Amino acid sequence: MIIAQKNGRNTIGAPDKLFGVSAKAKERISQLGKDKVIDSTIGVLLDDDGQLVVLDSVMKSIRALNPEDYAAYAPILGLPQYREAVKKAVFLDDMPTDCFVESCYTPGGTGALRNAVSAYTKPGDQILVSSWHWNPYNLIAAELGRTVRTYTMFDEEGKLNVASFEEELTELLKNQDETVIILNTPAHNPTGYTMTDEDWDGVLSVIRKFKDKKIAVVVDIAYLDFSGDAVEYRAFLKKLTGLPENILPLIAFSASKGYTMYGMRCGALLCMAPNQEIAKEFVDVMSVECRASWSNGNRAAMTALANIINNEELFAEVKAEREAYLNTLNHRSRIFMEEAEKIGLKTCPFDSGFFITVPCEDPDSTGEKLQENNLFAVALGKGIRISAASNTDEQLRKIPSILKAALK
Repeated sequence: MIIAQKNGRNTIGAPDKLFGVSAKAKERISQLGKDKVIDSTIGVLLDDDGQLVVLDSVMKSIRALNPEDYAAYAPILGLPQYREAVKKAVFLDDMPTDCFVESCYTPGGTGALRNAVSAYTKPGDQILVSSWHWNPYNLIAAELGRTVRTYTMFDEEGKLNVASFEEELTELLKNQDETVIILNTPAHNPTGYTMTDEDWDGVLSVIRKFKDKKIAVVVDIAYLDFSGDAVEYRAFLKKLTGLPENILPLIAFSASKGYTMYGMRCGALLCMAPNQEIAKEFVDVMSVECRASWSNGNRAAMTALANIINNEELFAEVKAEREAYLNTLNHRSRIFMEEAEKIGLKTCPFDSGFFITVPCEDPDSTGEKLQENNLFAVALGKGIRISAASNTDEQLRKIPSILKAALK
């Protein structure tokens, strides 16, 4: 370092793990043409022409905004109508009655995760995530002076490894009295795994054992609305009520995927507090966290989303349009998984979502070999992540064989 301080930042000067490979893909496309290169790095939903999918029903709400909706400051915690609307976005018509739900605006799901780690752990603490995880979890922790501890996500049968979860949580809590646990479900990034009822029962049973520790359980639901049936895939939320008062469930909501508002940076952190005092504490702490980070949020994004959710007809349009694209996404995923099975290409356990991951021993060199064959994908952990969201049917039929050849 010259003048700036490193402060645990281990990737200064290096390209972003995800966007760096994407930049290489764009460069190769400019050289060879779009039809000669497969770019599987992008974590957004594209149509078959490679254009960003933006829901027309969402655009209807955005275009109806007035100048003040764009230009005026929003309250620090977010517009009141937005803070209520995100509750319905998460719970739909099944708002929990046996806990106290509060919310605050955050710039996307990333902001929600940042606030959760900052508010519910201390500098020097470890947070717990699965071995397969979205790489920015590490960056968020490091930037806040925390570190990430991982448990082995899958057992030999391809199920959630609750035994490893318990082992790592036990070791972590020997040295600190509080922690944040991040559970990315449904449609986990990068594997596409969704926690089952059995998984949830096992994980919550383990957490309940630590009666003298303070534990915030953050559920990262970034891909919830592109996972499956809206009611079925929200059923797990009921399991987060009735927990002891030392356990605080938090929901990291994002409008990026489900409402195709990626660049408007619209998200929220919600608490499902066991009592009113903890709910009030959440609001008080978040008012400081937000003020000290981004101060005021994107008023236009908040207004547009609140107007959608508070208008039954428009909300129904959004859900219907989203359902059509969900069917497209599921169709693409099936194509990849069927082709992978035909040639014996092993993937991580997959249920739904934007991504599918293929395990490998040396993902960085495998990724370089793929690039030699004009396939660009992200190396994450011990695997290669493929984006079903951004690739066409034809491309997804080709990718498994290219991957298998590279692995050899």
